[in-house]
Amino acid sequence: MTQQTLTHHGRFDYQPITQHPSYRWPGDSGLAVYLGFNIEHFAFGEGLGACIGPASPQPDVLNYSWREYGNRVGAWRCLELFDQLALPSGTLINTALYEHCPELVAACVQRGDELIGHGYSNAERQGGMSEVEERALLLHCREAMQQHSQQTPTGWLSPWISESLHTPDLLAETGYRYTLNWCHDDQVTRMRTRSGDSLLAVPYPQEINDIPMIVARQMDAKDFAQMIIDNFDEMLQQAKRQPLVMGIALHPYIVGQPYRLHHLRRALTHIARARDAGEVWFTTPGAIAAHAQAHTP
Repeated sequence: MTQQTLTHHGRFDYQPITQHPSYRWPGDSGLAVYLGFNIEHFAFGEGLGACIGPASPQPDVLNYSWREYGNRVGAWRCLELFDQLALPSGTLINTALYEHCPELVAACVQRGDELIGHGYSNAERQGGMSEVEERALLLHCREAMQQHSQQTPTGWLSPWISESLHTPDLLAETGYRYTLNWCHDDQVTRMRTRSGDSLLAVPYPQEINDIPMIVARQMDAKDFAQMIIDNFDEMLQQAKRQPLVMGIALHPYIVGQPYRLHHLRRALTHIARARDAGEVWFTTPGAIAAHAQAHTP
């Protein structure tokens, strides 16, 4: 057998968690927690989208309407819960929301939430775009968020976490400072780019995430809430030795359903108690990236 070398992305080297940098988060906390609150808009009658039932020939009214419930009802109920617990959010937005429901984005801005680039629509994947098209998308999202919300986004999560081979390079070149696409670690890591500009990878969860758990694995809401609590409790113990990051990825058309929100309330209340006791830094991905940037070589 001819010895072969596997293709490597070249963005970072392997490093075990036991050899990662040691520092503390603000308030002398070991664990930083954030909400990745995904509010999205989808094309009617075409494109991609999560499904509650089998996809029908377009126009697929069943699945489109289920997703739209998140913008009309679910997101507002989630924001009420976040307000009750005084929890900030890293809000990932499709810029199509500025055309469809600008009131929703404005409510997040009014709360002081961080806005994070998440494409124009989750009906599209950026991984299949040309480099010119992808650069234009990244610039469009920055400019739209600056224009409508007076926020310059520093972070990005691709729709469906779909990347081209050039995405990290293009992010750095268009002014983004961190990406949530790579879920390979529990600490913030640095990525190489062709320009040499800094790009950080902030951990984004693929397990503590309602789409793969509730939609794909058909997990019950009470079990998903317990998963959040169990993950938090274990990471809180691990974080006594080194700084860790825990994200919670939420989509309002899923967790904004009343019976699921009931269980999410239990999980977030558990974490908020630890926050109030000074055991954890509950923050946003941008704040995590900025702190790690200042404390890692």
